[in-house]
Amino acid sequence: MKNIPKNLLMSLILTSSAATSVVYAQMSSSASMGSANPEAMRGYSAENAEKMKEHLAKHQAEMHDRLKITSAQEPAWKTFSQAMAPANMPPRPQESDVEKLNTPERMALSLARMKQHEATMQTRLNAVKTLYAVLTPEQQKIFDEGHNRMRKEMQERMARQMDKDGK
Repeated sequence: MKNIPKNLLMSLILTSSAATSVVYAQMSSSASMGSANPEAMRGYSAENAEKMKEHLAKHQAEMHDRLKITSAQEPAWKTFSQAMAPANMPPRPQESDVEKLNTPERMALSLARMKQHEATMQTRLNAVKTLYAVLTPEQQKIFDEGHNRMRKEMQERMARQMDKDGK
């Protein structure tokens, strides 16, 4: 029974990483990244946030090239990239505001944020499905390999963090 909450947490993390790991693999162009949600970047220095934007823009360009996106596939790619942009993530509430809430209010806020995340993930899933449908089988294989690699890296990173937090 002790592992059930840990397993549930890991399942939730894996589910969310399926969408969020794609963010790192396919970000919107650097122009749209310039309008990234500052709340999503909270906790990062301006220098780190800029490096992250540059890294994500470079990674997206590499994936675009690896997939060899055709002009016919470009609209689906653009829709996909826009759906994956960090600007689409709901903002995190300020900790000072959360501390002022009582327990039922905090739980309601948490539930509301989960619903926002679910809606964002649904939008991203729809964009992935749209892009995936226009990819050739060879492109789908490249896309799947890239996503699976990033999913595994995310799993390993989260497992290390959980071990670190548990000790």
